[in-house]
Amino acid sequence: MPDENDKKVEAKAEEKAEKPAKKPAAKKEAKPKAAAKKDSEAKGSKEKPAKKESTAKKESKKAAPKADKAEKADAKGKDEKAGEKPAKRSRKKADAKAEEKKPAPSRRRRRDTGETPVVRATARYVRIAPRKARLVADQVRGMHIEQARALLAFSPRDAARDIHKLIDSAAANAENNHDLVGDEMRITSITVDEGPTLRRFRPRALGRATPINKRTSHIAVALTPVEDD
Repeated sequence: MPDENDKKVEAKAEEKAEKPAKKPAAKKEAKPKAAAKKDSEAKGSKEKPAKKESTAKKESKKAAPKADKAEKADAKGKDEKAGEKPAKRSRKKADAKAEEKKPAPSRRRRRDTGETPVVRATARYVRIAPRKARLVADQVRGMHIEQARALLAFSPRDAARDIHKLIDSAAANAENNHDLVGDEMRITSITVDEGPTLRRFRPRALGRATPINKRTSHIAVALTPVEDD
């Protein structure tokens, strides 16, 4: 008896024989390269004139506003020649011209206007304590310059020497800068301000140290000419 496997094989062979064989698909006929090039050239020749037409339209549109502007400018020139007033200038230009026309500020000295001139001199970082310098400054304030010089020349305090030099400097400024007589001046104001303090230390017993403050002063003097009675 035939095996079951042989029966299955025969059945498959019969099914294959009954199925019709598939026909191969027909290949598309390929155009030759020469024909394809001719078609592309024909298409390009048709599209080019359309582009040229669009550029011509753009140029005509650009040229139209330019011609209008030129006509307007010519019309304005004719109107101005005929006697019409020109357009108003901007405010900025008018303001600039007004500022140029303004007179320059005068730089006269105080003695020209009749006011009493004030001559100043300052000494900064003077190596003396402001408390000690104020004792001498209070004695000299309001004095005639000759009286102040005599008092400072015989003063036992160290601050008198620095203040004497400062008063001489102020008198020299009055002669050179303001054309005044240095010996005919009066001390209207003299101030002593505190300057920076120099911190130092002194060694003491048992490895200790105590601070030393070396103080400085800023002295300012103002002179005015003596009024004749």
